[in-house]
Amino acid sequence: MPKITKILTIFLIIFTVTSCGKNNLLKPDWSKNAEPDGKKRARQNVEEGRGIQLFKKEDNGGNFMFASSNPLWRASLEVVDFMVLSVVDYAGGVIITDWYNDENPNESIKITIKFLTNEIRSDALKININKKNCDTNGKCLVTTINDELNFEIKKEILKKAATYKKENDKIKNKRPESPITNEKS
Repeated sequence: MPKITKILTIFLIIFTVTSCGKNNLLKPDWSKNAEPDGKKRARQNVEEGRGIQLFKKEDNGGNFMFASSNPLWRASLEVVDFMVLSVVDYAGGVIITDWYNDENPNESIKITIKFLTNEIRSDALKININKKNCDTNGKCLVTTINDELNFEIKKEILKKAATYKKENDKIKNKRPESPITNEKS
């Protein structure tokens, strides 16, 4: 076996053994009796935070499991959908576009959207806009724009997010309760 394969195999074994954390799969808790009903056991595991969990459930409004269910995220993507996206990191809470120019090839902008919270409010987002001006010799100067455009982008995102949230709330109120969790799905 090649040396790199051995190293990767050892790393994978170490990572698997050490990444189990508090609920170590190699050390099951045999002191409790298992619940015979699978639905109750699944509900109990969810309440105790066991199993695969993308985000820790909190009571402060940040309980979105998928980016598509977060109105602020969806609205941000829609507002900058005409630009090529360079970085899209839902877990890190950031969207960065690539350099964009409309008509002038010597002038382009790049937008960075940072999510400070999932709540739809005016301080939930930080918008940074960089402008790159290049001369005919290929020398470029990058400056930060802090004007009305930042405000307009943030306002448009918040407006769309509020609309999405209203739509989600209407749909959520129409859904039947889940037989497993006794909550609206």
